Amino acid sequence: MDNPKIFNPAIETMPRSDLDACIDERLRYTVRYAYEHSPFYRKWFSKNHLDPGEIREHEDLLELPLISSASIRRNQPPVTDEFMFKSVDWEEVYTIHETSGTSGVPKSFFLTWQDWTRYAEKYARIFVSQGIGKGDRVIICASYGMNVGANTMTLAAREIGMTIIPTGKCNFPIRMISSYEPTAIVGSVFKLLKLARRLDKEGLSPAETSLERLVVGGESFAKESRSYLAEIWQMDVFNTYGSTEGTMCGECAEIDGLHVPEDLVHLDVYDPQLKTFVKDGECGRAVLTTLIPVGERCGTLLLNYDTEDTTVVLTRKRCPCGRTHMKIFSPEREAETVWILETPVNRVDIERGVFQRDNMDYLTGEYEAFVYQQEDEDSIVLRVSMECMDPDTIDSQLIRDRFLESFFSFKPRLADAYGENFDIVFHIAPPGGLELHRTKGRPKRLVDRRELTS
Repeated sequence: MDNPKIFNPAIETMPRSDLDACIDERLRYTVRYAYEHSPFYRKWFSKNHLDPGEIREHEDLLELPLISSASIRRNQPPVTDEFMFKSVDWEEVYTIHETSGTSGVPKSFFLTWQDWTRYAEKYARIFVSQGIGKGDRVIICASYGMNVGANTMTLAAREIGMTIIPTGKCNFPIRMISSYEPTAIVGSVFKLLKLARRLDKEGLSPAETSLERLVVGGESFAKESRSYLAEIWQMDVFNTYGSTEGTMCGECAEIDGLHVPEDLVHLDVYDPQLKTFVKDGECGRAVLTTLIPVGERCGTLLLNYDTEDTTVVLTRKRCPCGRTHMKIFSPEREAETVWILETPVNRVDIERGVFQRDNMDYLTGEYEAFVYQQEDEDSIVLRVSMECMDPDTIDSQLIRDRFLESFFSFKPRLADAYGENFDIVFHIAPPGGLELHRTKGRPKRLVDRRELTS
């Protein structure tokens, strides 16, 4: 690498005008490729009376219909005989992957080797931007399987010259840290908090291990939980955002927004009605389009795909790190949002209240929340359960007050309704006392149970 802090300087520091020209060139190629190789898009263009040749620049995407997760599921077995989004012959498919299926039947994706090299480059850029490079040893606490994340990070390591310790989970023996002296670890906020507690029980200070940085990926989180994690470990905590669909965005050393690999994936932000783009700085739905370099192949591509995540374009200006690719706010998943009295409440809103610093003298950080409709009243109840370290020493009133102060500062409309037709009740659970500890798979921390109580 010419610049040890930038994996691909020619692309990542490209002037905005040149980057836009690259995006448009690849968009034209991708649209033509979709029309010629994807059964779904061939019918899609015909059905919508669209000429692929008229899509010349990324602003033209606004003229195209959006597709969704449901679109993919309706165009694969068992609904259809063939995988309509597969855009290469079976002989060119290197691996097959599925999404987690947390919001329905898993979506199928087909990757060629060229897809893998592009995915790996995205993660290589992220790692290098976070100061991870040749000679580093990185523990991957993400599952190896039908999702692409862990495998992509492992492949990226080859390009950088770093070593991967593929534990797949965060409950690995503590001896692995003392024996292999890793310098970074990838995992969720909650996995890394649990690991810190395990180290404490072994008489080891997290800050005194060989680890130098933490990378959190796979889910959005509150800045308060990041701050607490950084305090416990006494090191920087970086954010990444990725998906099987191919996003892979990450924070650089500035830690103030995630860079989008704009030459490989185009990201637009739409208004809530999905009719037009919002201005930079405004919140909206993230809509992505695969960008294929001219002459290359792609196993599954997406045009105008509604990720069902919300985000904000923070800036398109050159970052102090030298990169010119735009930065976005960490996306929040629509599937983790419930509406209460016409107000959106995301899981992160709950997490922010839980991780108020004074609270964390008593809490483990584990939490879950449920929304109920009162049976005999026209009112809604939000029940927040938080796991504590020692039920005998907890200051319940302090935890309640700090949570309410944080929550209502971002939800003034619900603050006005509080005590009238909206209430928040709190439950303090002992270690292991939350429902999520008894369920398999990724825990759902905000659940709407109004249908069950109406």
